[in-house]
Amino acid sequence: MSTTSRVALVTGGSRGIGRETAQRLAAAGYAVVVNFASNKTEADVAVEAIRQAGGQAIAAQGDVADEVAMASVFDQAEAEFGGIDVVVHAAGIMPLSPLAEMDLAVLDRVLRTNVRGTFVVDQLAARRVRAGGAIINFSSSITRFSRPGYSAYGASKGAVEAITLTLARELRGRDITVNAVAPGPIATALFFDGKSEELVNRIAAEPPLERLGEPGDIADVVTFLAGPGRWVNGQVLHANGGAI
Repeated sequence: MSTTSRVALVTGGSRGIGRETAQRLAAAGYAVVVNFASNKTEADVAVEAIRQAGGQAIAAQGDVADEVAMASVFDQAEAEFGGIDVVVHAAGIMPLSPLAEMDLAVLDRVLRTNVRGTFVVDQLAARRVRAGGAIINFSSSITRFSRPGYSAYGASKGAVEAITLTLARELRGRDITVNAVAPGPIATALFFDGKSEELVNRIAAEPPLERLGEPGDIADVVTFLAGPGRWVNGQVLHANGGAI
């Protein structure tokens, strides 16, 4: 077992925003546990990139909605690095469909991953994160945009915000902050999937900054909340370039 001064667990850390966040936290001196659901190859690539840059990282598999699997992930983090200071819950899914046409089985899958997954991860984090730590969930600016096709995803992220704000108050006296980051459209595979070039260009033009966000834009916000942003607590930070 090795020990470090600060340890971060990032769910969904093998791809997109989660991967960029894991790399930024490692660069800031955190030992990082990269949690992944099924794509071990991508997780191993993320871990190797961190190690090649001089950081410490391991990969740990676990479905975020499975409390037994995620307890094992937390166990691995503690066994390898001696404890956990920051939990970044970036894992989520985003199937799109008009409400009237959505298969209820798909709705159930969205709620299981995005809502139950947040509850499971936050429950474990509330029990195990050390004093001076942070729990950072992921909502979405779609809760403000109300874009057609996002009813299931938006509903799940509204629940994430409720969980976040409640947990921040339940952890009174523990010196642990709990916040949610609510990105706007970010240039990741999750965003581009199924969208036409015309739609992507139209969405990119909406913010006053006139571009899509990059994973690094969100990783910067998460790294701030994980470290110096100790006076930000019980908040939802909308990081969307000013789109709304």
